[in-house]
Amino acid sequence: MCYKAFSRSDTLNIHMRSHTDDKPYKCSLCDKSFSESRYLQTHQHSAHSNSRPYLCSYCGKTFTTDKLMKHHVRIHTGAKQYSCEHCSERFARLDKLETHLLKSHSQGTWFIYHIYQEFSCSAIVCNNNLLLQHCMAKVYGHLSNS
Repeated sequence: MCYKAFSRSDTLNIHMRSHTDDKPYKCSLCDKSFSESRYLQTHQHSAHSNSRPYLCSYCGKTFTTDKLMKHHVRIHTGAKQYSCEHCSERFARLDKLETHLLKSHSQGTWFIYHIYQEFSCSAIVCNNNLLLQHCMAKVYGHLSNS
């Protein structure tokens, strides 16, 4: 299925769920389910708890997780921690970098996904570079057979 290796069988079993729709950890408060117990715990804490212990020191807004608060603080600081490997553009959010890579450099999972759909490919790999190589081979193989 992929080229990832694991030293422990339990870690491999957890990883194998990423190749299936197996989500055995079900939230008792809503209809969501998760592939790992830690994702369920994070969900329950952020979606079903009134506790908001993380405070923005700039505006006083509170958050359920430290990660959400740190993400919010970038609005105030203007920090842009994500940089494009092809040009000098920088972004505060990873999704904005991914959109830039797609639109400006034809790179990204959306681009790869549409190649998958176009050529009815069912390959599954975990390494994005291998996935891109596989998809581009499909494109160039298809074009040379036309």
